[in-house]
Amino acid sequence: MNRRTLILGGAAVASVGVLLAWAFAPRPLQVEVADVRVGHFETSIDEDARTRLRDKFVVAAPLAGQLQRISLREGDAVEAGAVLATLVPVLSPLLDERTLQEQRARIGAAEAGVQRAATRIEAAKVALEQARIEQQRTEELAKQGFVAATKIDADRLATRAAQKELDTAVESEHVARHESAQARAALGAVLGSGGGARFPLRAPIAGRVLKLYFTSETTVALGAPLLEIGDTSKLEIVAELLTTDALAARPGSPVRIDRWGGPGLLAGRVRRVEPAAFTKVSALGVEEQRVNVLIDIVSAPQEWTALGDGYRVGVHIVTRSLDNALLIPVGAVFPLPASSRPTEARFAVFSYDRERARLQSVVIGARNSSDAWIQKGLAPGERVIVYPAAALTDGARVSARGL
Repeated sequence: MNRRTLILGGAAVASVGVLLAWAFAPRPLQVEVADVRVGHFETSIDEDARTRLRDKFVVAAPLAGQLQRISLREGDAVEAGAVLATLVPVLSPLLDERTLQEQRARIGAAEAGVQRAATRIEAAKVALEQARIEQQRTEELAKQGFVAATKIDADRLATRAAQKELDTAVESEHVARHESAQARAALGAVLGSGGGARFPLRAPIAGRVLKLYFTSETTVALGAPLLEIGDTSKLEIVAELLTTDALAARPGSPVRIDRWGGPGLLAGRVRRVEPAAFTKVSALGVEEQRVNVLIDIVSAPQEWTALGDGYRVGVHIVTRSLDNALLIPVGAVFPLPASSRPTEARFAVFSYDRERARLQSVVIGARNSSDAWIQKGLAPGERVIVYPAAALTDGARVSARGL
């Protein structure tokens, strides 16, 4: 075997060895990377909700009689004092004494309702005055830089809520006085009946007909509900939140309202979290403790005139809102094993450093569906690996897709 053959054979063996080494050498793992950025961060409670009227009024028969056919239909607008229905008293001589006693009792209850409404008005005036004083004091302190802007917003919202409570109390007094007058008129119809005189039922407020209990002529008993009316411009939203979520939905929290049937989003504010919870069975058959959270719509009324009572909407109650927060995709964060956790950090990420994966512990403030707010461990401009594979280790070679 000559020297040339030996050289060629050695070269072939070396080439095969190089090819085998290249073929079985570990390849860089393909990963997806994202930049650490500074931006706006917020967390919210997302839930389905429904609209409802703040006040509904049921018009009932103030006396037993023959109800004439009602020409109104659901959705019709009515003015305060407009005739809603007509009754013709039909009284049996054997029931006259009992009917008189019932009518007098209704008058007493109606007068008590007027007094209760007047007391509610006085209490609402005191609450409104207190809210205005608190708002004025907060605005003066804000000019000196002693209070945060959120305190001013909360006090202004409290003043608006107190004003709405006063408006509702005044309207309730009007209704109570209307019911008192209706009861007295019904007593007069009972005492003077015998000729079949017609007795008109009038609307206590201006609004729309929500529900009709009778559409045809029929005989009704004393106190039978005839129709339901309400002012559809005074809507609120009721969201049934888990009690654990409701603790974060504080009064004054901003709300985004979507899936209401119209274009864009509506703005709202949490007005009240009811103090009593209730048990509700979920679609999976699990018993949950939930509580009603009441939300006021603060967008201009002309934007949501199509909404009505009992409509379904989606609400996003903002519980935290931060500007200039350090953010990374939430898919980049994973929990650290308890044995390897530093003092503060409970989570970690893989940073992308010169085609190497570097395990980095981080401290996060909160997470939402898309981003994680980083408080410590990363700096703006760094890159992190999103959805790291289970086989990825500290120091492993990686290759970013698209780079």
